[in-house]
Amino acid sequence: MTSGTADSGRRYDVATLIAGVSAIFKAAAMEAEKADAVAEILVEADTMGRRTHGVALAPFYLEAATSGAMALSGAPDVVSDRGGCITWRGRRLPGPWLVRQAVGLALERVRQHGIATVAISDSHHIGALSAYLRQATEQGCMIQIASSVPSVRGVAPFGAAQAVLTPNPFAAGVPTSADPILIDVSASITTINAAKQTAKAGGRFPQPWAIEADGRPTDDPNAVLERAGTLLPAGGLDHGHKGYAWALIAEALSQGLPGYGRADAPKGTSLSVFIQVIDPEAFAGLEAFERQSDFLVDACRAAKPLPGHDAVRVPGDRAMDLRRDALAHGVPLSPAAAEGLDTWADRFGLPTFQPVA
Repeated sequence: MTSGTADSGRRYDVATLIAGVSAIFKAAAMEAEKADAVAEILVEADTMGRRTHGVALAPFYLEAATSGAMALSGAPDVVSDRGGCITWRGRRLPGPWLVRQAVGLALERVRQHGIATVAISDSHHIGALSAYLRQATEQGCMIQIASSVPSVRGVAPFGAAQAVLTPNPFAAGVPTSADPILIDVSASITTINAAKQTAKAGGRFPQPWAIEADGRPTDDPNAVLERAGTLLPAGGLDHGHKGYAWALIAEALSQGLPGYGRADAPKGTSLSVFIQVIDPEAFAGLEAFERQSDFLVDACRAAKPLPGHDAVRVPGDRAMDLRRDALAHGVPLSPAAAEGLDTWADRFGLPTFQPVA
């Protein structure tokens, strides 16, 4: 694949990119349905501007697929199924496929139960949580997703100089009569993937988002990656108790409910996921729900902006604008992301892609 940047206009047709990424995973012996899901979720993240969690992750996934660290076929083990509450053991299957399946099942069950929850343990990496939200909001449902990585430590509890937790992101999709509210935020100031990509590019964090092993604040991502330092929880040294509390809740939901996590000391890439879908029709109805969500969105956008800001945005505004632009004009890829796909396409003897502009 020819590499390029958004600034230089190097864009790739979304449908062609999905098909090509899927073809690489199929060449790596991943089942077709799973390869399609992985490709769709990674590209969806790129269309929404989540470049650290888009196709830039494909080489990491492919290394796992070809080394045996990721299962390429089969289904999760059903630990428990009580209708509105389902628990799966993910068996290190591709995370994008597992989460897509779980959201789909929750959407089926929610029409009967009003709320449907799926807890998944021992999944492989799942990518950007925001990439799954429209699956529910387009059906008039609210969705919440939380995840954690019990096999990894990269974020310190507030007041500590040692990593115990992971960034533990939380995402939510809220339907409105127009674009949904799309929230995807981490309990840490930044993510481990972002730290890796910043370090690879020879960059530094814009602020002291990490601490060295001795507790000194630093903007060097290598403190986390190479020197036993740790990322700080959201709020940093000042208000990090908030991110810390949030991370604990995410671990309770994603590890405690499925009953598998840090206490089991998993090795490798093992993710835990909590997914909950809520049907407004089971409460006051979708029309009443959207009346409230529309009013809320309009009130936020109508608020007087701070000096230097043109307008107040709602979470999801930029992502949806970027997605529409990507669908119309192609999705921009960084040189590193495009080159990573090139390498794997060449390895399997597959054709490379040309940018559309």
